Amino acid sequence: MKILMVLTSHDKLGETGKKTGFWLEEFAAPYYVFKDAGAEITLASPKGGQPPLDPTSDAEDAQTEATKRFKADEAAQQELAQTTVLSTVSAEGFDAIFYPGGHGPLWDLAEDADSKALIETFATSDRPIGAVCHAPAVFKHPKGPDGKALVTGRKVTGFTNTEEAAVGLTDVVPFLVEDMLKSNGGVYEKAADWASFVVTDGKLVTGQNPASSNEAARKLLSLL
Repeated sequence: MKILMVLTSHDKLGETGKKTGFWLEEFAAPYYVFKDAGAEITLASPKGGQPPLDPTSDAEDAQTEATKRFKADEAAQQELAQTTVLSTVSAEGFDAIFYPGGHGPLWDLAEDADSKALIETFATSDRPIGAVCHAPAVFKHPKGPDGKALVTGRKVTGFTNTEEAAVGLTDVVPFLVEDMLKSNGGVYEKAADWASFVVTDGKLVTGQNPASSNEAARKLLSLL
């Protein structure tokens, strides 16, 4: 069982002068769900190498069992420091693809042609595709086999407008995940802000927020 995890390479939080990147829990929790199930994991990012970590996700109050495990796992840290350049990755041989969130993907992965091509290949071959929190941003451009936006008519979730407002970044982000999914024809669903909530529609798995990352990974795994 081979799973491709795609992380952001973007580290600038708009024009705020602050840093962003990937969200630690949204990487660590799925990573260990897959690892503990015996999956072979390949990590990739647009620029390759060490993806930028959102410093907010490294704060004491954001730590979970999975993030603590990662911080004590030198092999995993080495793996993360050496992500493969996304443009060199082929969908061939992978059983599923998963995108951890953080605000970074809104800027790079949402517009990345290599990411779009990979998602479309997984969709056409009916292989599981997962994304959590801000990572459903990657569904902005991919089309399904029918030529319509991939999420058209499909149940999806992602970081809510109210969650974005709560972190004060509504006017900073290039677009709102909830609005984009709806405008692409997605049947958007959500639970209470910050509660774990995951939606599966066919082979498409989406999670609402950081609390949903563990369950999103488990749902993806159950499709394999």
